[in-house]
Amino acid sequence: MNKSHMLRWLNEGSVSIPKMLFQYYKRVGITEEECMLLLQVYTFAESGNYFPTPEELAERMTYSSETCMEILRRLMQKGVLTIDEHQDMEKGYYSETYSLLALWEKLLLVSEPKQEKNVLSTETNLYSIFETEFGRPLSPIECETLAMWIDQDQHPSSLIQAALKEGVLSGKMNFRYIDRILFEWKKNGIQTVEQAREYGEKFRKYQSRTKSSSDPEPKKKVTYPFYNWLEQS
Repeated sequence: MNKSHMLRWLNEGSVSIPKMLFQYYKRVGITEEECMLLLQVYTFAESGNYFPTPEELAERMTYSSETCMEILRRLMQKGVLTIDEHQDMEKGYYSETYSLLALWEKLLLVSEPKQEKNVLSTETNLYSIFETEFGRPLSPIECETLAMWIDQDQHPSSLIQAALKEGVLSGKMNFRYIDRILFEWKKNGIQTVEQAREYGEKFRKYQSRTKSSSDPEPKKKVTYPFYNWLEQS
């Protein structure tokens, strides 16, 4: 090899890839194509580009930018790739970066295969349930929100599904409404579906009595099956 070429090659540097990624990516539920895209995101970050575009990723891969976007969405849906937001209040600067922290955490957790398998299965099922109810793939922001409910807010899967059901039956199919339900439940110490059901019944009874007392004339009995959580202070 030409000496100048060798020096150029060495000057490009190298990337240190955790061995655990190659050992356990299958257990985390990542495919080979997803793993390769993660490696590209990782190498971009090593070079100082923490938020490569699908077009930039596609230039290094055999996939189109549209396919890269779809793979990114799947990785965020699986909870192994997240988007961090950064803002400099003084300079008015706002930026976004990809984070692989969730991936490293999941790789560490696979040392307990049974527990990790159950966690991953729960998360995957939740994403599928939401996409089925919404009738479309979840957006990256929605995937981030769902991951936050699970990992950061520690909402039980059963309560997340119960909140989704409340949203579906009340005709309010959006994450803001569901997030508000979960917020109210957590604020009031609701930890089980049964407690959530009892809590909702109390509000419905209260709302029904308030409505009846405000009516000047007797009317046909009206039931209010769902509480508008967005109006709760």
